Amino acid sequence: MQAAKSLTATALLCTLIAATIFSATPTALAQDPSPVYLASSGNLALDSHIQGLLEQTLGGQHQLVPVTDEQAAQTDDGPIVTLGPGAFSRIRQVNRQAPVLALLVEPDFLGGFARRSSGQISGIYHGAPLLRQALIGKAILPQATRIALIATAGTAELYDTLIDELPAYNLEAQLFVVDDDKQLISTLNRALSYGDFLLAAPDRTIYNPRTMKHVLLTAYRRNRIVIGPSQAYVKAGSLASGYASFPAMVEMAGGHLQTFFETGRFPDPGYPPQFRVDINEQVARSLNIPLATQEQIIQNVELRLDSHGGQGDE
Repeated sequence: MQAAKSLTATALLCTLIAATIFSATPTALAQDPSPVYLASSGNLALDSHIQGLLEQTLGGQHQLVPVTDEQAAQTDDGPIVTLGPGAFSRIRQVNRQAPVLALLVEPDFLGGFARRSSGQISGIYHGAPLLRQALIGKAILPQATRIALIATAGTAELYDTLIDELPAYNLEAQLFVVDDDKQLISTLNRALSYGDFLLAAPDRTIYNPRTMKHVLLTAYRRNRIVIGPSQAYVKAGSLASGYASFPAMVEMAGGHLQTFFETGRFPDPGYPPQFRVDINEQVARSLNIPLATQEQIIQNVELRLDSHGGQGDE
């Protein structure tokens, strides 16, 4: 009799335990999604837009958590996505151990950090590779065969890969080095005498708000177009520039984050495979240059890249 009572009590206890376990699922027992931290650029509209895209890309697998600089200094359980060079610099100052994925940056800014901390620092570039930029110029000026490049001694390496790639596309380039600011316009005039168009890299020592007006006016007077370095300069007077859209950047960022969670390391920084083209039609009209549509220019570039088996993601 006593044994029967004992068995009954045990059965009741097991039932209670099972009921507790099942009632706790999924809230009490479910693990929270792994966090991904977000350091903002300070531009509320931009930050909100990219945050929304990131949340859609991450889905329920990871929780996107906006953080202040003070909070970022204490994080040690997830990667930090930074928006813009300012946010990246701030996070590096407060937390040098955190894995960081930088968005809205260019290779000349991020490249050194990524090389020194491979796998722990990476990024998605928001412009377009120089080869794509060069082929955008070729699509706009089909007769072009020579490209002018200008740089300082410290930034000339930005063009090394491009110069080697161009002959496969029946293009060649010559680099003109600016020794100091006073020689910028004279060097630019020599470059424009050589090239069918000027290709501008994201080189802040040459192309910045202080110098760009002079560069664009000089090119315009010489009846030459400028391609690149970014959308901002298209508005200022460059004829065209390739760029990556926000959805394309965020999609690629999602892939980098997934790889990090699976392996503990980010892939190398790079450009999204999809790109768009911004065009200054007023400049084209002023220089009497007929323009194809943006879609036609993109197709022209993609066909040239595909025919050589490359995407121009240097």
